[in-house]
Order: sequence, then structure tokens, then C-alpha cells
Amino acid sequence: MANFIDRRLNAKGKSTVNRQRFIDRYKQQIKKAVSDAVTRRSVTDVDKGEKISIPTRDISEPVFHQGQGGIRERVHPGNDQFSRGDKIERPQGGGGRGGSGSGDASDSGEGQDDFVFQISKDEYLELLFEDLELPNLQKNRLNKLVEYQTYRAGYTTDGVPTNINIVRSLRSSLARRTAMTAGKKRELQALEQELNTLEDTPGASAERILALQNQIAALQQKITKVPFIDTFDLRFNNFSKREIPTSQAVMFCLMDVSGSMDQATKDMAKRFYILLYLFLTRTYKNLEVVYIRHHTQAKEVNEHDFFYSQETGGTIVSSALKLMHEIQQKRYPADEWNIYAAQASDGDNWADDSPLCHQLLEKQILPCVRYFSYIEITNRAHQTLWREYEQLTEKFDNMAVRNIRQVEDIYPVFRELFKKQAV
Repeated sequence: MANFIDRRLNAKGKSTVNRQRFIDRYKQQIKKAVSDAVTRRSVTDVDKGEKISIPTRDISEPVFHQGQGGIRERVHPGNDQFSRGDKIERPQGGGGRGGSGSGDASDSGEGQDDFVFQISKDEYLELLFEDLELPNLQKNRLNKLVEYQTYRAGYTTDGVPTNINIVRSLRSSLARRTAMTAGKKRELQALEQELNTLEDTPGASAERILALQNQIAALQQKITKVPFIDTFDLRFNNFSKREIPTSQAVMFCLMDVSGSMDQATKDMAKRFYILLYLFLTRTYKNLEVVYIRHHTQAKEVNEHDFFYSQETGGTIVSSALKLMHEIQQKRYPADEWNIYAAQASDGDNWADDSPLCHQLLEKQILPCVRYFSYIEITNRAHQTLWREYEQLTEKFDNMAVRNIRQVEDIYPVFRELFKKQAV
């Protein structure tokens, strides 16, 4: 049996594989904690790491132990409840308390704390946006937008234990042992032949035979000292990432900033767009984002003004749709770009403007976009804008409308809108 001993010094990231294995094992608990963290955080802290608390009972390892069956003889000193020959009833529930701990205090005042696990920013975002993608992405022109794919890239002499290639390592070990012992084995074979010849020759020198025996023993000892496998023999599977050009895409973000949008509603809209921004910039390279704020008038703004500007006014939703269409026609031709749009509003709009929004979407926008998502942030009954948009979802499969009532709804709605589609 071969024993692999890792003699390398502990380097940075040495425990990465164990850390990833732990995350995979308790992914359900960690993802739930990540989902809860999105709703607790402020807008500026959405993309930071997180401390995950896992109940101790969930990380306890299974153990084998003796049951309560069988015949046993016990001495109970100071017993005032039983007499000799009495039978003690079997404990109910199959055993006593404790063992693995539950994270709660017991009736005796003792207990175990939950296990706290710190995940990094990258791990947090990886779990946050797992299994999400831009829907209906098609390959128009193979430039700008780049996805990364992991692929096998040969072998390396350094790596983590889980990537070790046993066949390559043993092949290297065999080559090293052959190179280090081949000369000694030839010399050993020659000495053994000479020794056999002298032992078969009458009157041979005893001193020469003894010297040959000592030389053979020394050579055999040197050969056995050559290790079966050494650090130099280890080979690890090497993985690398390469760019896979797909296509170019643009995301239009439309946000209602009218007077009917109170601060709490705007904060929920900001949370949604920040999640969207982090998802897009993390998943795709060089993807362009266009920010549009609107009340009675629509304006294209930069990222900072989109999230922090205090400008407000009345509500005419069609102004944002018109501006989006104008920008798309000038800068992002539909035959060259994958066009996406996300709109957030409280649903309040002039009654005679909602049919115009329906017409703009039906005739100009939806035929050009890959996906148009609309979220309505309100607790009250839906108004004309929602009803007009709902009618469009029956005609177009590239449009989705969702309702957000409270902060806790943001992340589930976001995942529902951008979940990975089955191939």
C-alpha cells in the first residue's frame, strides 16, 4: 500500500479545497443565511462577505455507540429506590441527552454555541448568484461580452491534494526509482555473479567472499533506501480558465423616482438594481449598462446619480420607454446587440399614459429586446400600468412582471426573474 505524504510547507490558500468542500456540504444552510443577509444589509453593504451561523446539530458527525440492550450487572451505591433483583426499565427515546449538542442551553444550564463560519466577498457573491443567467442570450457578434470556462490544462508539480493524478505520480516515481537504482542493480548483479562463481570454486579466498558479501549488503541497503514516492514525483491535474466569446449585450435600467415613490420604496428599488448590477458585472465582461430615471420626464444618468440623486416629480412612465427606445435605436442596433431591460415602479401612472406604455412596448421595444422584466413595489391593489403589462405577458414570452411587497421579497423575485433556463 502506497502512502502519500505531503511535505510541502503550508502556503496561502492551502486549505482552499477543504473550505470549498465544507461550503458544498452545508450549501443549503449557507445559501439560506446569504439570502437572509441580503434583506438585512444596507444598500452600500450588499457586496461584502458574511458570517454564517450553522446550528451545531447540523455539523455533528455520525458515530457508532453501544445501545441500551443486553444483560448487564450494575452496582448502584446509595440506592433507596430499588431492591436486589428489581429490573430497571429501559430509558425512553433510545438513549440519554447530549452527545452532539444542539446549540441551545440545556435544563442544567449547559449547551453549545452555533458554529460560525466566515465566507469571503467572492464566496458570498458566488452563492448569491448561483444558477443565474441572462435569459435568451443569443450569439450575434462574437465580441466584447466574454464568459469564462474552466478546462483541463495538463499537469503541474504543485497543487491541492484533491487534484493529485495518481497514475502520473506513480509513473514519475517509477522513472525516478529506475534512474536512481539502475546502475546499482547492474553492479549488484555483477557482484552476485562473482560471489556465486567464487563460492563454487574450491580454495577461493574467504576474504574476497566476505568483501563481496559486504558490498552486496551495502548496495541492497542503498537500493531499499530509495523512497517509493517523493515530492518530486507528485503530479497534479492543472485547471485553467479561458475566455469564450459569446455576444455583446446592453442592460437598460429604468427607475421611477416620482413623488409617489417614498424613501422605503426607492430603497427597495435600489436594492434590486444593485443586485442586478453586481450580477451583470460579475458574470459578464464589458457588458454595457444604461441608467434611466424618470418622473414626468426621463433622463439618462450615470451610476451615481441613478442611485443617489434626489430629483423627483410627477409620473409619466412612457417618457422612460421613449428615451430607452431612442437610445437603443441610436447606439445599440437590435441585429448587433442583445438588449435587456429592467423597470422598477410603484405602479402609479397617469391613467391615459398606461395604454401608451402598452403600445410602445408592443410595437417598438418587445420585438427588439431579449428580455424585459418589470417589478412593481407596492402593497396596494394593482393599477392600470400593471394590467397593461400583464396583457403583454400573454402575447410575449420575453416579458415578465413581478410584485415586491416587502424587502424580504427582493432576492426571491430576483432569482425567479434571472434563473438559468433549462437547455
